[in-house]
Amino acid sequence: MSDLAFRFACTSGGEVDWRLRRNCSVTPAQLAWFYGSICLVSTVIAGLCWHLGAKLVMVFTGIELLVVGVAFMVFARHATDGERILLKEGRLLVELEQAGRLVRTEFQSDWVRVEPKGGHLSLIEVSGQGRTVEVGRFVRPELRPVLASEIRRALRTL
Repeated sequence: MSDLAFRFACTSGGEVDWRLRRNCSVTPAQLAWFYGSICLVSTVIAGLCWHLGAKLVMVFTGIELLVVGVAFMVFARHATDGERILLKEGRLLVELEQAGRLVRTEFQSDWVRVEPKGGHLSLIEVSGQGRTVEVGRFVRPELRPVLASEIRRALRTL
């Protein structure tokens, strides 16, 4: 097993682990701090405008901060999305996390098929025992065939 080299997976002992995540430069906690600072600065400026007699600025600032807050919430909800594919002890475990919801599917590795869903650059379909899961959302389309061949090679080897 140690002589196998994978581009997307980590190997440890008798297992192969693929962790595919969204490319995200800001964590939800950093985003919350940034949003808090925007709220503070905007509210101070709107308060000065209120004090000088421009009372509608505070209303529009509130609307703006609400809209930006909703956009940040949508972003933060999907910032930790990812896929995990774990091959261990004759089992292939596929975990898909999307918007905080985790879906886990387990296959017997001897009965798994790995192939593109539709065309050459489509998602990868992992199927077996009457279940199907699509993976590869967080891999560039041109690299999905490489990921699929990696999974197939690991299934043959283990």
